Amino acid sequence: MILADEVVVISGVGPGLGAKLALRAAREGARVVLAARSTNVMSEVEQEVAAAGGEAVGVACDVRRPDEVAAVARTAVDRFGKVTGLVNSAYSHPGFTDLLDTPDKQLRRSMDIILHGALEMTRAVVPHMTGGGSIVNVGTMSTRKPRRGEGGYAVAKAAMACATQYLALELGDRGIRVNQAVLGWLDGPGVRFYLTMTANQRGISEQEVYDEIAARNPLGHIPADDACAGAVLFLLSNLAREVTGAVLDVNGGEYMPA
Repeated sequence: MILADEVVVISGVGPGLGAKLALRAAREGARVVLAARSTNVMSEVEQEVAAAGGEAVGVACDVRRPDEVAAVARTAVDRFGKVTGLVNSAYSHPGFTDLLDTPDKQLRRSMDIILHGALEMTRAVVPHMTGGGSIVNVGTMSTRKPRRGEGGYAVAKAAMACATQYLALELGDRGIRVNQAVLGWLDGPGVRFYLTMTANQRGISEQEVYDEIAARNPLGHIPADDACAGAVLFLLSNLAREVTGAVLDVNGGEYMPA
């Protein structure tokens, strides 16, 4: 198990990638602290982890609220004695509109959650990473391959990508690694909603929409969220102990950096 004896905090534990990250981290031996605004999914994940013999605890948290973020870190230390890993996956999408047409309030909300929320979580856990640790920020292929309607989301993720490199530089002398996993299409609840919405708009089947997306990458399918979670856990683990300030593209080959 690549995360044996690790204590991992995961933000944004919702029905898609966040839940998969938490479940897989527990299966890999980590004790997991879940953070999300909604407690429904967290409760299900806690129960599933416990049923499999693992340990997980959920904490209601809006990453824009420093007191709630501090409570997450405090819970980790009180319950498990330390923090060794953090995954910043909390996000807010401002809507599929052109950047200049996206209301400023929604843009600021995305930036507050994606960038400032990640920084707040990092501030809260770093003092407890006394023996070193690993932080993984979850990015998006929309910053690499612009797609109309993704501008408001992408600019917030791009800011977090820049922060990742600076944090790697600034925290390295504490033995803390900071990396980014840049995800593309994820076959989970969000993409399934998109398939239904697009199929209805265009008058075609969901399978046709799926096939169009899948044809863009060499592997010939939309990567599953559970499989993509594995790439994030690799960056958390000691298998990547000499990797920091790096970007790992996880998209089935749809985007290949030069």
